Amino acid sequence: MKKLFTFKLSSVWLSAILTFVAVFAHITNDEPPIVPKVMIVSMWAAESEAWHHNFPRSPWGNLTAQPIGIPGLSVLYPQIFCIESGDVCQIVVGEGEINAAASMMALVLSPRFVLTQTYFLIAGIAGVNPRHGTLGSIALAQYSVQVALQYEIDIRSLPDDFSTGYISFGNSKPHEYPTITYGTEVFEVNAQLRDAAVVLARKAVLRDDLELQPYRAQYVADEAFEKAAQPPGIIKCDSTTSDVYYSGNQLGDTFEETTRIWTNDSGVYCMTAQEDSASLEVLVRGAVQELVDFSRVIILRAGSNFDRGPPSGDDLEHLASADPRGFFIALENTYLAGIEIISGILSDWDCTYEKGVPHDNYIGDIFGSLGGHPDFGLGSLTDGEPVPPIESRTRGDHLQLGDREMERRRAFGRQAPTKLLKKP
Repeated sequence: MKKLFTFKLSSVWLSAILTFVAVFAHITNDEPPIVPKVMIVSMWAAESEAWHHNFPRSPWGNLTAQPIGIPGLSVLYPQIFCIESGDVCQIVVGEGEINAAASMMALVLSPRFVLTQTYFLIAGIAGVNPRHGTLGSIALAQYSVQVALQYEIDIRSLPDDFSTGYISFGNSKPHEYPTITYGTEVFEVNAQLRDAAVVLARKAVLRDDLELQPYRAQYVADEAFEKAAQPPGIIKCDSTTSDVYYSGNQLGDTFEETTRIWTNDSGVYCMTAQEDSASLEVLVRGAVQELVDFSRVIILRAGSNFDRGPPSGDDLEHLASADPRGFFIALENTYLAGIEIISGILSDWDCTYEKGVPHDNYIGDIFGSLGGHPDFGLGSLTDGEPVPPIESRTRGDHLQLGDREMERRRAFGRQAPTKLLKKP
């Protein structure tokens, strides 16, 4: 028995040693790390292929010249692609919030990449609000709002005076500011970089499809939707994040109001996405660890469909229609606008972009994790100071912010939980 036990113990240790050696060999790979100037963030195959197909027309080479596999990526998209120089790379994170967060975290923590000066171009297709744009329009955002992070009551159970079943945390009726926050409700990125990206994107000649004109024209029955009938353009407005793929006036209006309230009247709801806030949360955490620079994030979305049907239409019919409508021009315009932004960054790297684009607005999450005072939310959890990297924190720091958030819930939340752990 003793001999058998010794063999089993040795096998466990041998397995552990081999695992350590394999991991260490991966981490200490002789190949130098790749230092991208731009990382394109796509969400799924169609968005990825738009770049792969068109990129060779640019002066920057073949985007798939270097396929690089790293642990933790989606099984559907297990490689990051880079041009030969490594200046431009692309990750495909997968669709939905969980996939996006998992893949982005794998990238940020990978020793194969140094991302401290990398510009992240989050670029994908989305639903567009006909108040602000049309099919094929390109929106560059300052805010990303996780609009479905709320209570929800079945619409058939609503009181007569409720316009929606969505109620923000800590409240008992719609359209109020959440008094319980998770930290991912709102993200704000560098407004000056967004404006610079708009200038670059407007160099693009966007593609349009004349066959879409009769469909777009149906929206002008409502004067508020006159922009839906105009050709695609480059617009400044914001994106939402929700795993729920929603459609219709009631939900569109609800989340438009959510965006307005949660950004303190600053955000303009115009694009619906499923991943942006998830990717941004990872980048905030990476910035806390000084692995990335959150002031170098650009959010680009192209309208592939409207977030609601025409005024005379049916919501279900609009959602279930097999007609691709703006799908193809949205993909094309994502590339056309995006490559202008990338070219501008690379061409002006030495003079402007290497050192970064200074910003005069707050950047970060609703907690103030990166320092400064959010112009939305319940105020900074850190008194305006950035959260230090983990190796610089003193023992107990990780509990302090959690305690502060619980105290804030007690102070602000009318419906806040009462069974919270009490301090000893």
